[in-house]
Amino acid sequence: MLTRLKVSGFKNLVDVDVRFGPFTCIAGVNGVGKSNLFDAILFLSELAGNTLLEAALSVRKSESGRTSSIRSLFHRTKNKGDEVMSFEAEMIIPEEGIDDLGQKADASITFVRYKVILAFLPEETLPSVGALKLIHEELEHINLGDASKHLPFSHSVRKWRNSAVKGRRVSPFISTEGDGDERTIKLHQDGGGGRPKTFLARTLPRTVLSTVNATESPTALLARREMQSWRLLQLEPSALREPDEFTAIPRLGSDGSHLPATLYHLSKTSYKHKQEGDEDFSTWIYDQVSSRLAELIDDVYAIKIDRDEKRQLLTVQVQDKYETVHPARSLSDGTLRFLALAVLEQDTRAGGVICLEEPENGIHPKRIPAILRLLEDIAVDVDEPVGIDNPLRQVIINTHSPVVVNQVNDDSLLIAEQKETARDGDYFQSVRFSWLPDTWRAQADPDRLPVARGKVIDYLRQVIDFSDKSTHGQYSTKKKATRVRDRSDLQPQPTLFLHEK
Repeated sequence: MLTRLKVSGFKNLVDVDVRFGPFTCIAGVNGVGKSNLFDAILFLSELAGNTLLEAALSVRKSESGRTSSIRSLFHRTKNKGDEVMSFEAEMIIPEEGIDDLGQKADASITFVRYKVILAFLPEETLPSVGALKLIHEELEHINLGDASKHLPFSHSVRKWRNSAVKGRRVSPFISTEGDGDERTIKLHQDGGGGRPKTFLARTLPRTVLSTVNATESPTALLARREMQSWRLLQLEPSALREPDEFTAIPRLGSDGSHLPATLYHLSKTSYKHKQEGDEDFSTWIYDQVSSRLAELIDDVYAIKIDRDEKRQLLTVQVQDKYETVHPARSLSDGTLRFLALAVLEQDTRAGGVICLEEPENGIHPKRIPAILRLLEDIAVDVDEPVGIDNPLRQVIINTHSPVVVNQVNDDSLLIAEQKETARDGDYFQSVRFSWLPDTWRAQADPDRLPVARGKVIDYLRQVIDFSDKSTHGQYSTKKKATRVRDRSDLQPQPTLFLHEK
């Protein structure tokens, strides 16, 4: 779980410092830099498992493809470009896990901070691409006594924090010493004894974190596993409509692939099913998913997986109240995306950070509260202990929809806006992430100004009328929270509603 991220020198992210709760909604106009924050998160994820070059080339250059030049990842002004980019992530990591060789790892502490600094290195053999050089890397613990100030969002200390934040440590897991060509990265043993492994930074093709195993540094291994679990969901209707072979991997892909195999697998192996030990209880997952989908479509009666023994295929089917069966290929794009998220909610194996861009796409405006409820329920419940039925995962979405901004809880909202900055006589635009006054982020950073009232009101001047009081038109959760639309200080005067054409 990513609780705080600092980024500088990456694309248009300069001196960015963002705190995250279980569910975060980032709102802003197109092109402001919302997606760049996602790219920074995914770049860190790639650095935890791949070489520096592979991680850099995996970053999106645009909506249509991957980057072709490493230089394009660095922040640029009119006259020059930054030579260094830095990342610092505070995170809660799993208490246990498995390394690449199947060896079990147990974390000595589960609250850590990872920092990495990379420099641009012109490459003579690849002048159009360039290369990255690792100049600083560290992984250190966050003391349990400091957890309260590092986790400022509302949560249960006794139930949630005490189950998520455990262990103790007095020395770093990874550290950097020296300068220039003699700079070294050290990997320290978990027990604190023994000589650390030392690596010459200028020769490293990848981060030290990406090489760790359970034997030498189990805590670093689990930090690596946490970062590798961070992903961007780009649910493609074409992938969601595809049937699965019986041998397909039963995990939902980032594009939505393997939806039938995942749902079928969950029906046979779910936590609830194991609890009951009843063969008939396999329908429990289908009932949960169909109940959730009924919040989007009124006439959903049942969901099932058609198992075609002859062709060895699994297909998602939705049955309406008239007992008409609709295969996945006939469902709308919005319905398929919602269905995939409903399945993801039930898959307790899925942890880490889940990023999602514009989840309202394909959803009728009056059904947006239903998808917001679903997204918040996918995230960990910080009022209950972490466990198999409450996995440590979080959801971060971005949007430019005024309807979403109007409905989201004010504690969950970040506003992305461009700011003009001067440095060494050079002016440039970068992105700033701000929060509403009287929220937990405002209390955690009292020296930073919250978002200007007018910025939010600009969104609320374009809101669909939610006068319909049906259940799908109201966004309410099990937590006590204030929606943006309920704040008197953020209401346009007079209120203007634009009805759907």
